[in-house]
Amino acid sequence: MRIRYWLTLAVTLSLISLPVRADEQPSHSHFGDMGQVGTVHFPTSCSPGVQPQFERAVAMLHSFWYEEAEQAFRSIAAADPNCSMASWGVAMSLWPPLWPRTPDAETLKQGHAAVAQAQTITRNTARERDYIAAIAAFYENYDKVDHRTRALSYEKAMQQVAQRYANDREASIFYSLALLATAPPTDRTYANQKKAGEILDKIFAEQPNHPGVAHYLIHSYDNPVLAAHGLTAARSYARIAPSVPHAQHMPSHIFIRLGLWQEAIASDRASVAAARDYEIESHMEGAWDQRLHPMDYLVYAYLQTGQEGEARRVVDEAGAVTKVKPAGLIAEYALAAIPARFTIERQDWAGAAALKARSSAGPAAEAITWWARALGAARIGDVGGAQQDLAQIQTLKSKLDASPDPNAKYWAGQVEIQHRAAAGWLAHAQGQNDEALRLMRSAVEMEDATEKSPVTPGPVLPARELLADLLMETKQPALALTEFQMSLKSAPNRFHAIYGSAQAAESANQPALARGYYAKVVEICSQCRPDDPRLRRAQQFLAMN
Repeated sequence: MRIRYWLTLAVTLSLISLPVRADEQPSHSHFGDMGQVGTVHFPTSCSPGVQPQFERAVAMLHSFWYEEAEQAFRSIAAADPNCSMASWGVAMSLWPPLWPRTPDAETLKQGHAAVAQAQTITRNTARERDYIAAIAAFYENYDKVDHRTRALSYEKAMQQVAQRYANDREASIFYSLALLATAPPTDRTYANQKKAGEILDKIFAEQPNHPGVAHYLIHSYDNPVLAAHGLTAARSYARIAPSVPHAQHMPSHIFIRLGLWQEAIASDRASVAAARDYEIESHMEGAWDQRLHPMDYLVYAYLQTGQEGEARRVVDEAGAVTKVKPAGLIAEYALAAIPARFTIERQDWAGAAALKARSSAGPAAEAITWWARALGAARIGDVGGAQQDLAQIQTLKSKLDASPDPNAKYWAGQVEIQHRAAAGWLAHAQGQNDEALRLMRSAVEMEDATEKSPVTPGPVLPARELLADLLMETKQPALALTEFQMSLKSAPNRFHAIYGSAQAAESANQPALARGYYAKVVEICSQCRPDDPRLRRAQQFLAMN
């Protein structure tokens, strides 16, 4: 990726009429060569000289490259003060609708100011005014009206824009994104996602090089029911926008849903490398959350193929991070989940019990560490340690319950799942197996009722797999096998579930079924170390059966 300077910072700031946030000072121009970001056709009444730059800025916006998109729109506003859509673009760049990082008060103030700036410019079209009015619906009364209500207002407004301008594909694309932004995480019918996907699939046939269409199709189908429908978009998006770090990562959302581990690894390795380059070239202080996010996905995929050495390198890299940019759940979740995955997936219970919580993490991220600690402590028989860790989880859930953050309710539910699962294993450690199974089954039911957040490739260990493990511990292999098999339906090719299925089938006296699963273990473990105990057990069984 190459970034050329167009104007010095001083000249840029002297020209821009819109206020610039203190934490987002531009360090370079966006009229230079930013590489390939895809193709967008978005006619405006702005001067012909800035139209190509405007469409590139929209392309970056569609790929959630908000840092670059915002500054690109500001540069366009400086070059053409009568381009109202440049101010629209700034307002759009300040709201990441699918990320758990909701805008803070200062950012909302900046977005409101950008909308107000756009509304003062009258040399535009009715269509452009409708776009501006739609995003104004999100920022209006931001200090009085809750986030979800304003997001729903924007969705309704964009629906009207899409209906009013039926031939404007951008209106339909942004409406589809609004549908995804307002999809309830508890709706397992995926109504909004299906509606968005239906709209986007038609446009994808017309505009196969559009970054937003491929990107939003991946988000539309990022669930266990629809994932296969997103494979074409997933295999296209990185090629469409090869210069965008997020575009390199997003395909792994579908690859992981389908258990295509090597494709996921390639996707996230490319994304991590591109994000690291961007950190260097933009002189970023700290680790960019868009590098840490694919690192979490990368560790997840490495562990599903038994590549512990590669996973450990990522764990060590994450462990060296001391500062993140921007601060928030995306980065902190990854930094908490990465070491937790590495210990829990490998059944390193002592290592899990010894994990250290990051003091800078918010409650949703910090709870991951205490859950891993509690689970590890329970598995090694440290009842007192597990009890203390469970108390920490409960404290963090109480903080989320009391939080005004619009995302807090969802994360409080995720923490409750963790609490029930860890409490179930603690009950088992105390010899209370009926209570242990009751708690684990309630955790499974709760996890089944909600969808995972895009911030994570999946639970550190699915509750249903933990239930299956507990059934194995309580000498119920036939029931454990059923649970492992059910887990594989929603999370195909997960190593722990496949190996667990093999063990359960063997213990349940189903050798033919066990042979099939052990053969799959050997296949998956082609890159495992030779002394991997799972690989050796599989080889031993196959040699004798």
